[in-house]
Amino acid sequence: MSISMSSASLPIFKSMLGNLSHFLDKAQAHAEAKKFDAAVLLQCRLAPDMLPFTRQVLIACDGPKLGVARLSGVEAPKFEDNEATLPELKARIEKTLAYLESVPAERLDGTEDKEITFPVGREKTRTMKGEAYLKHWVLPNFFFHVTTAYAILRHNGVALGKTDYLLGSQA
Repeated sequence: MSISMSSASLPIFKSMLGNLSHFLDKAQAHAEAKKFDAAVLLQCRLAPDMLPFTRQVLIACDGPKLGVARLSGVEAPKFEDNEATLPELKARIEKTLAYLESVPAERLDGTEDKEITFPVGREKTRTMKGEAYLKHWVLPNFFFHVTTAYAILRHNGVALGKTDYLLGSQA
């Protein structure tokens, strides 16, 4: 039995976005325990040429939202990208989860061979079949940004571990 496009995407996005929200809870608790403004974490980055924490979270939300929209044909909501606090980032995750919840699995299933053209940078596009797009673009990009957000927080002393990354939303 083969797996469906919906089962290879929606549950993974929902679980990992829940874990990302859990990271934000732990970051807020860390800032409160150490008595510093949690906003300090928002501009942290692992290297000078990497995007800061806030952008990692926004992109981690946009990847699934736009990927599912392109595959399913269900229009994605537009977000303003103006989040400036951990609670606002959590709200962004919740809005993304609500959108993913609204997309019927049937709209994703059967899109394996659908041609998907998407931007890669400011002036270029790329076209891939739906299954390849999901497996080799959307999912790896999503995990990259969730992992980078995790690493930024961990690097800044937030007590996160592998269990938080894998099972945080169930903790």
